[in-house]
Amino acid sequence: MKKTRFYKLFRYHVRRLAYNIKLLRVMKSISREKYDEKVSASLLYGFLSAIAVNFFFQPGHVYSSGATGLAQILSVLSQRFIGFTIPVSLTFYAINIPLMIVAWYQIGHKFTIFTFITVSMSSLFIQLVPVVTLTNDPIMNALFGGVVMGTGIGFALRNNISSGGTDIVSLTIRKRTGKNVGSISFFVNGTIMLIAGLTFGWKYALYSMITIFVSSRVTDAVFTKQKRMQAMIVTSHPDAIIEKIHKKLNRGATIIHNAEGTYNHQEKAVLLTVITRAEFNEFKYIMKKADPQAFITISENVHIIGYFVETEEWK
Repeated sequence: MKKTRFYKLFRYHVRRLAYNIKLLRVMKSISREKYDEKVSASLLYGFLSAIAVNFFFQPGHVYSSGATGLAQILSVLSQRFIGFTIPVSLTFYAINIPLMIVAWYQIGHKFTIFTFITVSMSSLFIQLVPVVTLTNDPIMNALFGGVVMGTGIGFALRNNISSGGTDIVSLTIRKRTGKNVGSISFFVNGTIMLIAGLTFGWKYALYSMITIFVSSRVTDAVFTKQKRMQAMIVTSHPDAIIEKIHKKLNRGATIIHNAEGTYNHQEKAVLLTVITRAEFNEFKYIMKKADPQAFITISENVHIIGYFVETEEWK
């Protein structure tokens, strides 16, 4: 009886705390479809990052970019200065925890929740996947590790999720100053290269540069964040769709009235709008809500002459 009462009291206080920090309200506001989509991307990124770290980076003494590379550095230095090795999974998590607290208050609650899931999945897989030496050639480790890591990052970006680290710092400073802060990533990666050179020799710093370059190229190949796409929507409910496009995507649209289908001769409206690849999943979601019967065609890689707002929205 006492245990049951204690459990109910404990659950009440946990739910109350979660409500006070807006966690429950944020979770309820996330659609099941979007939640499943982003969690799947988090799982894929976590698994691929673990493969890159444990199959290529650690065996070849090659360092990744951003928080992952910094976690590798701290893991190596822990053995040299305190006598035992702190796992990469733990250092990676430790780096991101204070940054996620900042993100919760400065960037957005949904962004932070999915970043937390992604960081947790990555740390978990890095811990569970064994370190396997496939080759002792550092160049091969650098190349294939960069390909695997870049693929994971590309799929993460396609679903508008972040792996934390320098993303949080850059987005926070951009929100407060309105400026893009590319120097942060450059400074972090430069520090990683410097420590790699001092720790293992400068040739390993050069191998790490290969990894960072290959990873960035593969990421661009898998996903180009600002690739423009034109959507043509044939609908019987143009007002509902226009409202969603304006409010959810902050995009404009052109409407063509009195269009007619040749099959049943029903009067339709045709909407034309241009979005980025980063907004495509959100676009599909709002279209299913606004008009599931709409007929939509998508044209990729469209060229624009005129004003087009380049947004970088994390939802």
